[in-house]
Amino acid sequence: MAEQALQRASSLDVSSLTSTGKPTQGSLLMDRETFQKVHGIIGQSLEIKEIVGVIMQVAPTDITVLLTGESGTGKEVFASAIHKASTRANMPMITVNCGAIPEGIIESELFGHEKGAFTGATETRKGYFELADGGTIFLDEIGELPLGTQVKFLRVLENGEFMRVGSAIARKVNVRVIAATNKDLDYEVRAKRFRPDLYYRLRSVDLHIPPLRERREDIPLFFQKFADDFCERNKISFTGITDEAMSVLMNYHWPGNVRELKNTVESMLVLEANKKIDAETVRKYLREYQQGPLERNLPVYVSRPSDQAERELIYRALVDLKSDILELKNLLLHRSAVRPPVAPFEVAEAHDVSGVSAQGGEEENLSLEEMERRLITEALEKYRGNRRLAAKALKISERTLYRKIKEYGLGGRY
Repeated sequence: MAEQALQRASSLDVSSLTSTGKPTQGSLLMDRETFQKVHGIIGQSLEIKEIVGVIMQVAPTDITVLLTGESGTGKEVFASAIHKASTRANMPMITVNCGAIPEGIIESELFGHEKGAFTGATETRKGYFELADGGTIFLDEIGELPLGTQVKFLRVLENGEFMRVGSAIARKVNVRVIAATNKDLDYEVRAKRFRPDLYYRLRSVDLHIPPLRERREDIPLFFQKFADDFCERNKISFTGITDEAMSVLMNYHWPGNVRELKNTVESMLVLEANKKIDAETVRKYLREYQQGPLERNLPVYVSRPSDQAERELIYRALVDLKSDILELKNLLLHRSAVRPPVAPFEVAEAHDVSGVSAQGGEEENLSLEEMERRLITEALEKYRGNRRLAAKALKISERTLYRKIKEYGLGGRY
């Protein structure tokens, strides 16, 4: 089945393409299979065919597109296809990971800043929106955008206007916006973490990219593509895969989706060089077969009824949550008994909170939020307000620390 699908994909007529691989008369004149081949969209499942059909319709327009789906499903590939099939294909496409930018500088990164706008602003700088002027901006992890920034982003969507940080002059920009998220934005709106007006504005066209476990018939195509590319790039040979091994791949639940499949294929090709991949070999590289039944990442088999699979997913989430809470509580309860070594960058000896004993004491009466607030406060005091060092000590990202400081009202102190 996989070989037949690959043969169909490799026999596409590309006579309508230019030497650069771009459509000669617009994407609407292509057939779907040619469009997929040109833009690197792999898949013969009904879901992918429907998504590609929508993309071919919306790409030539300037309408905003929201891509949703789990991490690793390849949302950036679909975003790139929309841009390359649009009238803006010759202009830049700027990709921004909103979750990777600390809250304190995200507005400067998006909209730019004037010289002297803040400490360290030694020169005027254009933001990503200005850099994408005339082209497309792809905002990945849009669900991580702070509420304050969401307001300014909405203004860009509605009338193309923004202001650099430190400037009172409104500037105009002409960009096509594509956003992506692995979060449920409808839930985020109800939780008041995402503006409803921005959500409704973004979802003019809402494309949900299904996880790999819901389009298993595409797995052989992905496998062959990744194997061919990797072998060509690294000058190694691939002797093939057995039908039983492919069946194992197709029935695995792939929590990391396409990204996990790619990494698995490449690992097997390197470590099992010059061997035909069989089912036993595949199982060595899949987490489901490496873990015991009581470990945290419980497998969810795609062959089970949907309601049973959903219960297993919920159970796994509860196990993870309980474990995280216990780890946090134990860290707090025992920090007086087990003092961490002093790091080289510490300028003052860490202190303990009075009234807290290693056996628990008043900590047992604290809520999870209160414990978290106290840990963050102590880390900030310990490193004299240095948020980077505090985040490192707490083993969280600076982005998360900024959000927690705001959530607990600690901004005025640190």
